[in-house]
Amino acid sequence: MGTLYLVTTPIGNLEDITLRALRVLRECSLIATEDTRTTGRLLGHFGIDKPLISYFEHNKMARLDRLLDTLEVGDVALVSEAGTPALSDPGYELVSAAIERGLSVVPIPGPSALTAALSVSGLPTDRFLFLGFLPRKAGDRRRVLTEAADARATLVLFEAPHRLQATLADAVEILGADRGCAVCREMTKLHEEIWRGSLAGALTEWRNREPRGEFTLVIAGAPPPLQWDEAQVREALAAQLASGVSRSEAARQVARQSGWSKSAVYALWPHQA
Repeated sequence: MGTLYLVTTPIGNLEDITLRALRVLRECSLIATEDTRTTGRLLGHFGIDKPLISYFEHNKMARLDRLLDTLEVGDVALVSEAGTPALSDPGYELVSAAIERGLSVVPIPGPSALTAALSVSGLPTDRFLFLGFLPRKAGDRRRVLTEAADARATLVLFEAPHRLQATLADAVEILGADRGCAVCREMTKLHEEIWRGSLAGALTEWRNREPRGEFTLVIAGAPPPLQWDEAQVREALAAQLASGVSRSEAARQVARQSGWSKSAVYALWPHQA
């Protein structure tokens, strides 16, 4: 029985590939890849000649049985277009199916936009929450940001250039204009850039020039809430009522601002005029 190797490939600079990754690519029976053209160029650069099979989001289930059958007799290397397979890329279903069959699954680690951006962001790295690519639809994107708004851990996410401005605008509104962030562009590539500042500053920056390349955003976690007294909570609730928001939304907003739990804020509600 063979082994499924998850081979991490460079995210830009080809010098970042590991010696172990090159050995596995040379020795495996088959390479399953998200993009045969990109992988073909990588293999050609290092003088590796191996059969390739496409394995991407829209054919991954159709390829599953063939790859599992190949694994019964030989090793298969799974690679994405760049970086680590199955991390915001296809691969999860194949890994799960291989494990269910009792096959060996081995990671071959290497370069990562996630950890590279986090390490140079200047933001806390002891805890982080990876959000991957945010949803394309505005409502779904805002929901994910809202769910992460109170997380004290540093937030890390990927974004496409044509959605960067919309994502930054939503982040300013939902997470707060003053949140620290690092906008990391084209990591390890020729035009690598790390922009650091606030979310509001990032939005201004990227509204004034066309976003190009691949982006990784690193955003500071929520600050420790300041504990309000009861009078401040009542005043904030009254202001929320006057603005016409729902009771649930008002309680959520006040809880987030005050350091009180949502249930404790709700407990004050019947006493509002």
